[in-house]
Amino acid sequence: MTVNTQTIQNVLDTTIDPFTGLPYAKMTQSVASSGNGWTLHLTPGYPAARSQAQIFAPLNDALAQAGVSNVVLQVEPKIQAHAIRAGIARVPGVENIIAVASGKGGVGKSTTAVNIALALRDEGARVGLLDADIYGPSVPLLLDIDDRPTSADGKIMNPLIGYGIASNSIGYLIDADAPAIWRGPMVTQALEQLLRQTKWGDLDYLVVDMPPGTGDVALTLAQRVPVTGAVVVTTPQDIALLDAVKGARMFEKVEVPVLGIIENMAVHICTQCGHEEHLFGEGGAQRMADQFNVEMLGSLPLAMALREDADSGCPTVQKSPDAEITQHYRRIAWALAGRIAALPRDMGSKFPSIVVQKSRQS
Repeated sequence: MTVNTQTIQNVLDTTIDPFTGLPYAKMTQSVASSGNGWTLHLTPGYPAARSQAQIFAPLNDALAQAGVSNVVLQVEPKIQAHAIRAGIARVPGVENIIAVASGKGGVGKSTTAVNIALALRDEGARVGLLDADIYGPSVPLLLDIDDRPTSADGKIMNPLIGYGIASNSIGYLIDADAPAIWRGPMVTQALEQLLRQTKWGDLDYLVVDMPPGTGDVALTLAQRVPVTGAVVVTTPQDIALLDAVKGARMFEKVEVPVLGIIENMAVHICTQCGHEEHLFGEGGAQRMADQFNVEMLGSLPLAMALREDADSGCPTVQKSPDAEITQHYRRIAWALAGRIAALPRDMGSKFPSIVVQKSRQS
């Protein structure tokens, strides 16, 4: 079989990237022969520093089936800003904001948000984390930070860094055992300040750990924060799914794309005998994803290690980077970043401002 540039182009045109749903040709900048092999220059819209071999396995397999050997992939991710709701100001330096939400508390939303942020960091992305759960901030514990933000001018806060993640939380500003006895307007004002008065720097993704539920605080945040897309965390239990559906509906109403569903505590694996048991039901999150025509980003097990790692202030992706549970988070992060890359680009900054001036009469 004779292999030439057209052979490779046909593979690129017909092989679909599972993370964006688009042909690989969309991210290919050039194809060049190099000695007895080929070099492909790819610019995906998502990070892939740590897991390039796994992420681009479908392309490598398709090339091999077409008889193309000795292929070198030169991967240079190009993460760009994507469209947000009209009329909302972007956060300077922040390309994309991901809202991690749940219809109710107790489903592992904060632990999921932090581990996804760490997985994106591992792929080379610049990542921040905003703890928007005023009444129950978890990020200080999860990132093992016991400090307060500094400010050079008394107005703009510097984020606190934990495991390479830039973060801010109301938990950094009040004592750990002090309750936030605030009404809705005070909460939303505080969160807008945390978002817009933090010097985030240049971030590819800002992960927002949303408050649970679909009440006034969550709704107002969804309307005011320039969110690129949202993910909904749920357990397979019917009562949790009922509330998760409400969360997805909320984002639909404020025109925020739901990027997918994450099923937490999907299956319990006995540490003694390895027996698997679906304690909270089975298949509910997939049915919800089908209902909303969105992707099922992944399922996470009910595992003691996840709880122990979170409570110790060293989340699983950080503590056990090669563990099987960590691979679940990595696959979710790949799928999430790919879904964002497939969204419409933000073109607002690409066009010059048009100023209409009244001409002088001669």
